[in-house]
Amino acid sequence: MIKECYRGKRVLVTGHTGFKGSWLTTWLLDLGAKVAGLSNGIPTNPSMFEDLALEDKISHYIADVRDSERVYQIIEEYKPDFIFHLAAQPIVSVSYDQPLETIGTNVFGTAVVIDAVRRINRKCNLVLITSDKCYENVEWLWGYKETDQLGGSDIYSASKGAAELIINSFYKSFVSHEASQVRMASARAGNVIGGGDWAKDRIVVDCVKNWAKSQPVTIRSPQATRPWQHVLEPLSGYLMLGALLENNTHVPNGESYNFGPQPERSRSVGELISDLAVCWGFNSLEDAFIQEKNQKFGEAGLLKLNCEKALHQLNWEATLEYSECVSMVAEWYKSYFNNKNGILKLTLDQIHQYESLARKRGLRWCR
Repeated sequence: MIKECYRGKRVLVTGHTGFKGSWLTTWLLDLGAKVAGLSNGIPTNPSMFEDLALEDKISHYIADVRDSERVYQIIEEYKPDFIFHLAAQPIVSVSYDQPLETIGTNVFGTAVVIDAVRRINRKCNLVLITSDKCYENVEWLWGYKETDQLGGSDIYSASKGAAELIINSFYKSFVSHEASQVRMASARAGNVIGGGDWAKDRIVVDCVKNWAKSQPVTIRSPQATRPWQHVLEPLSGYLMLGALLENNTHVPNGESYNFGPQPERSRSVGELISDLAVCWGFNSLEDAFIQEKNQKFGEAGLLKLNCEKALHQLNWEATLEYSECVSMVAEWYKSYFNNKNGILKLTLDQIHQYESLARKRGLRWCR
């Protein structure tokens, strides 16, 4: 489905220089799309965006997503058929140090992108990425549904809940009427891991950076349980959602969708690190990690999504087994530290491997 949909189409990715944005840009290029990116700079060092030399392959715009006139100008100039809005301040710990920056980027930045598309009012499919942390997390055992209460006790989570409210209000105020040529939806995912993530306070990043120097990693909450998913999982959902907005009027406009693995694939932080350590080649887990005694900020112990809506309305479901996810992550980082020059080929190989597994397993999005 997605191969036919994006070939030759103009696609704008906001936040394209980040971890998920770099993977999505690479995949779209491989699908034959004409890609533009909007970002306020390179967020990390190292940078997957730079290591893949993506700037040379796309139309590369530097802009602050909160700059409404500049964002409007870029969208009017590029005239995208699709927009994937990923630009955000994505780190929980950073939100404690930079609460206003987090709120401004995640809430106002989302409003700016939607408003620009609304003002231009040409045919466009808009997929807005928020987070699984948009829900009011009471740590119950079952997954959160799209109709559950939004909220958040920390600034990052609250900003994502607020972004969802903004998305819904813009849809109802400006997009839901027949005169609008815009089709839009929001996508909620979290606990994403994969090669090329170099962000601060990410457990996998901390592991591989330390292990590359033969040092153990310090972990905060080994019992915290998450439904870990490889970055290609939610991206396949975003791409399918965009394709269905374009081609299938039966997909409701203005809806929200969760993207995540099956509940039985959840693992604790301790289990994830132990399995990564085995893939990395550690003979003793005592050499791989130690536990931090003093936690700097609060973290949820349990958070997972109910993805039945995406299954039944979009016919989307995750592709990888947990062990396959961990293996792909370890392979990417080990290859990076051994031979950074070959990382573009490996990234494309992993995309093709993922597509092949999805076809073998009969998943609709890859047909």
